[in-house]
Amino acid sequence: MQYVKLGSTGLDVSRICLGCMTYGEPDRGVHEWTLGAEAARPLIRQALEAGVTFFDTANVYSDGTSEEIVGKALRDFARRDEIVLATKVHGRMRPGPNGGGLSRKVIMSEIDHSLTRLGTDYVDLYQIHRYDHDTPVEETMEALHDLVKAGKVRYIGASSMYAWEFSKAQYTAERHGWTRFVSMQNHYNLIYREEEREMLPLCADQGVGVLPWSPLARGRLTRDWGAVTERSANDAFGSRLYLESDRSIVEAVGRIAAERAVPRARIALAWLLHQATVAAPIVGAAEPHHLEDAVAAVELKLSGEELAALEQSYTPHAISGH
Repeated sequence: MQYVKLGSTGLDVSRICLGCMTYGEPDRGVHEWTLGAEAARPLIRQALEAGVTFFDTANVYSDGTSEEIVGKALRDFARRDEIVLATKVHGRMRPGPNGGGLSRKVIMSEIDHSLTRLGTDYVDLYQIHRYDHDTPVEETMEALHDLVKAGKVRYIGASSMYAWEFSKAQYTAERHGWTRFVSMQNHYNLIYREEEREMLPLCADQGVGVLPWSPLARGRLTRDWGAVTERSANDAFGSRLYLESDRSIVEAVGRIAAERAVPRARIALAWLLHQATVAAPIVGAAEPHHLEDAVAAVELKLSGEELAALEQSYTPHAISGH
């Protein structure tokens, strides 16, 4: 495993982040394909043994049970000071007023709920899961700053939004002397590269670490076009993200993987790891070989010709994932 600084901070993170949306009780929340504690714990342990120190979850994943499973496993298998634990706030956790969003009331309440579920007294990276257009950005940024000063949060990060929204939040924090975001978790992979237009140059300029979600395009980059899995058959959100024109890129991944005699996932992840702004792709793992491929991708170097072959047939997409 390799380790890098997260953006311009002094925080070391593994080049692979284990995305923990995969872990949670299947009868809670909206993801019927998730793995409960018994199936999840061996995978979390495998990640730790492979040198992964960076774990990402969210309060909304499986109605909070992802945080519970991940927190318990990390307490049992790892030293708290050696791991980087990230979670998120924004999604609706209960019906009625103040059940979601980024108001001061919600942020102050949800961090305490997350800490309880995770079984820790702080999180290393607290991320806003989306931009909240119904709350003044000043209110959100001051509340996040207060969590840092209270010791409940070490760093703050953001997730999918427009570059102008991210700039506004960063400017607001700087203007008031509040804590700025150090990371951007955004939708970025070989078949969705719209972030290269504005967000990635902004992050490079401002020293913000990029943590791509869906680095394998919901698995589309790992299998033949049109192949169906249990998750893809029940993934209404993912079905809206990609286009028929993406087939040629998936086929290019397949060709290069065959020439290299490696699984396709390693090629797709290696491409992301070649991008200068990317600190750590957030990789989900439902089976041991998913982790094996992710770790192996860190050492896989693609040639200039291979990179060009993977990129040449890209088709512009409508903005998605915000």
